[in-house]
Amino acid sequence: MRILKPGRLPYEAGLELQERLVAEVSAGGEEALVLLEHEPVYTIGRTRDRSSLRGDLPHAVFETNRGGQATFHGPGQLVGYPILDLSKRGRDLHLYLRFLEDFLVEFAGGFGVEAHCREGLTGVWVETRKLASIGVGVRKWISMHGFAINITRQSTEPFAQITPCGLAGVRMTSLEKESGADIEFGGALGRAVELFQRRMGAFGKTL
Repeated sequence: MRILKPGRLPYEAGLELQERLVAEVSAGGEEALVLLEHEPVYTIGRTRDRSSLRGDLPHAVFETNRGGQATFHGPGQLVGYPILDLSKRGRDLHLYLRFLEDFLVEFAGGFGVEAHCREGLTGVWVETRKLASIGVGVRKWISMHGFAINITRQSTEPFAQITPCGLAGVRMTSLEKESGADIEFGGALGRAVELFQRRMGAFGKTL
């Protein structure tokens, strides 16, 4: 698996990178994991219901080719785009989502944060506070989009301007808030690479 760490990118550039990698994997190329930060942006899926975007926003809005309501991406948030061939893994989208959730729960645990999943709600939570979001797309069973987990305290502030994922009253949180400690972003990214590669071995063997 290729590991790509392009740093901080505009959302459009990250989407273009995904599109290129999806085409390569679809043609038989090596799978990839992209880990990055985005420049500040709100994104929303292709939906007529835009009620999760409230009033004047401090950053641009990008309509993207995923499902779901509004979310925020920006500095201090670790975004992961696994570009995987799910046709080799049973073509089971629900199992893939659980794989991502379990990865994020274990990743948070490495910082002393007890996270969990909630019945009927995709993502990862600490009690009733949302720590990480998941939104995936599949093209000919090649996955794109992925997950976003808030690392720094500052990464959650722009969520106050929207209704995150369309969930009224939800509070966003971060690993720094929940652990009570400062977390160096580069170190967190390195841990994510190591853990994802380890869990991918088990994921591939279960199907």
